[in-house]
Amino acid sequence: MRPKSISTTENPDDQDLPDRPSKSQKKRDAHALQDIGTQLVALSAEQLKRIDMPDSLRIAIAETQRTRSHEGLRRQMQYVGKVMRGIDTAPLIEALDVIRGQSAAAVAREHMLERMRERLMADEQVLGDIATQWPGADLTRLRTLRRNALREREQNRPPRAFREIFRELRQLDNAARGEEAEADADSDSEQEGYDDE
Repeated sequence: MRPKSISTTENPDDQDLPDRPSKSQKKRDAHALQDIGTQLVALSAEQLKRIDMPDSLRIAIAETQRTRSHEGLRRQMQYVGKVMRGIDTAPLIEALDVIRGQSAAAVAREHMLERMRERLMADEQVLGDIATQWPGADLTRLRTLRRNALREREQNRPPRAFREIFRELRQLDNAARGEEAEADADSDSEQEGYDDE
């Protein structure tokens, strides 16, 4: 007897079926795109400039940021999601991670700078290591900031100089990597000079 042939429409293991996403999967994907869109819309103009994206998405984001009404914002966010359907979102997610400081490389750099600051606070001789790692470092300024940070700690004052040391180290590291020093968006951008008393 000849084996019975099975038509592709009767075969439940048809290879074409898994390629079609379910309605639930489409909905999850749409929500994921809207979530990425929401994060992009929340960024400042300066942060958005640093992200490579198609002009259509950049325009949609700018329109959304200008929208004030709740209903208009909801519709505009849906439009941002629609524009993003034809875009590879992996680079956008990566850029968002870097901006939020959540990429592995960014986190490792931040931790390295924090450790360097702690070492400097514990021992002024660490200035030699800083000079070796970042030849352009202003050692006099760092020494002054260290003294001021120690004084702040002793007097239980806000750690302004302590934070300033971190900013200095980050700027040195960014310059060494050929990057522009990132401007802090909040009160950290207000830098005050510290003089010895």
